[in-house]
Amino acid sequence: MSTKEKLMERFKTLPSDFSFDELSTLLCRLGYRKEEKGKTSGSRAIFTCDDATPLLIHKPHPGNIVQKYVMKRIMKQLTDDGKIKKWNENS
Repeated sequence: MSTKEKLMERFKTLPSDFSFDELSTLLCRLGYRKEEKGKTSGSRAIFTCDDATPLLIHKPHPGNIVQKYVMKRIMKQLTDDGKIKKWNENS
């Protein structure tokens, strides 16, 4: 199993310790490009892909752990855009 597959499997379980760095790596491996929003970008990052809806994500702070509701929103968008196989929020 590749690193991308392992990271995706971990993400699908919606762990309580999934970091922004892991999320960034996963999205980049799915074909997204990370862009800083605005001059200083602050706590915002946007991930763009030619064939998918852009993802605007607030970087978690002061820690680096992505909140569960953010992961669910991203998971739904990745599913809707066909980047990942069907995902059931209740599974």
